[in-house]
Amino acid sequence: MKEKLVLIGNGMAGMRTIDELLKLAPEKYDITVFGAEPHGNYNRIMLSPVLAGDKSIGEILIHDLQWYQDNNITLHTEKTITQIDRTKRIVLAEDGTTADYDRLILATGSNPVMLPIPGIELEGVISFRDINDVNIMIETAKTHKKAIVIGGGLLGLEAANGLMIQGMDVSVVHRSGTLMNQQLDQAASDLMLIELQAKGMHFLMHHDTAEFIGKDRVEKVLFKDGSEVDADLVVMAVGVRPNIELAQNSGIACERGVLVDDTMSTYSPNIYAVGECVQHRNQTFGLVAPLYEQAKVCASRLANSGAAKYSSSATATKLKVTGIDLFSAGDFMGDDSTESLIFSDPTRHVYKKIVLKDNKIIGTVLYGDTTDGNWYFSLLGEQRDISALREDILFGQHQIDEALL
Repeated sequence: MKEKLVLIGNGMAGMRTIDELLKLAPEKYDITVFGAEPHGNYNRIMLSPVLAGDKSIGEILIHDLQWYQDNNITLHTEKTITQIDRTKRIVLAEDGTTADYDRLILATGSNPVMLPIPGIELEGVISFRDINDVNIMIETAKTHKKAIVIGGGLLGLEAANGLMIQGMDVSVVHRSGTLMNQQLDQAASDLMLIELQAKGMHFLMHHDTAEFIGKDRVEKVLFKDGSEVDADLVVMAVGVRPNIELAQNSGIACERGVLVDDTMSTYSPNIYAVGECVQHRNQTFGLVAPLYEQAKVCASRLANSGAAKYSSSATATKLKVTGIDLFSAGDFMGDDSTESLIFSDPTRHVYKKIVLKDNKIIGTVLYGDTTDGNWYFSLLGEQRDISALREDILFGQHQIDEALL
């Protein structure tokens, strides 16, 4: 008799867990998946290329509906689970659908942060989180001109770039003076600002949004300094927070995220959690690499195949934002106890910074040329003394290899 496994959340982390489990123990479970969207599992990271017109929805699907059938997985689309009865081991969806489980995986992801600003309910004020948001943007661009993107992080800049490609006049509103401040320092941000302005993107730095104004649809954005701009569409991209409401209401231990141990088990028997909804050793997660690592560990636990453990090690961010290559890792800001080696060539739009403490790399930012990112990251991981490489290290591994020949 097969055990029943239920997955709540048809996203990247949850379905990656199912993929890994099918490799390890294809016959162990009867699997049921609940997803709130009408699609199969798709690559959320690729929403930006869909918005920019480089990809279609079909091209970013990881598992189409046929795949679930072929693998004997019951998929419930457009169904949101509102209740988990941990005593009876049953999950209940909003529309009354139920499923019982022997083991349960929570992969509820995260919710976009929508700032509590007057006018937030107006038509044309949206987030950038799913296929539906992308469809609204593409449709709006056909009939409207002015778009305001709130948030100068990765997602905000991707949204702004896509909307420009769709023909809209786009301004990015950012509270601080540093774009992508989780990945870039000020010097790299300044280079990015110049490059994006040259492409036609507008920026309102150091601006705090106070209100959205309009009758039914948004017409203007008002800022705290009293200034205002016209807007037909507002995309809010100010961050995400773990979606833990269901877990909390069901009595599963949560802090900022659903609490898990090193095997991705929650503190409720037979319930596991992976992805952006979890909190592991005080950390929450947004990048895909740790999510896929968690999926592996959880699948191994469900397949009873050895004692895989998850450890949230240092991660590097390698990105191509609006055609610009970026790489950052570790503590790239530094402080009074560190020193920074810097190479800057503004004409070629190249900037490299390596932060050292006791002659060991503790952080790096690369802008425009990320060739040596992985090498710097491995030196950071090894905590290797780079005194002997110091003079040439900014010129890259190739240069040092040449010098040693």
